[in-house]
Amino acid sequence: MSPRRNRPKGAGSSGRTSEDDRGRYGGWQSSEHWQGENWSVRHVAGASAQGKSYRCPGCDQMIPDGVPHVVAWAEHAGVDDRRHWHKACWNARDRRTPGVQRSRNAPRF
Repeated sequence: MSPRRNRPKGAGSSGRTSEDDRGRYGGWQSSEHWQGENWSVRHVAGASAQGKSYRCPGCDQMIPDGVPHVVAWAEHAGVDDRRHWHKACWNARDRRTPGVQRSRNAPRF
């Protein structure tokens, strides 16, 4: 006996769909308005965030691989300027200071 299909045959059979993007990144993508600009925001699931760690611009801490997070970039700038944020830092971005003061011997990222 073959498994039951939950979608009708022929639905979305040509090309990539938004379901494919959701499955690829383990999350979803949306658009938000912040500081007078439109931002593309992609929510990345922990299983999709493997192999690399990133530095969050909100708290200046590392986001280890395997941790769910948010990738955001200004739509006018393009994906080359995307930044990886903790979800809590992205939600509190208006209360976060962009210029974090580090000690004199701290590495600059």
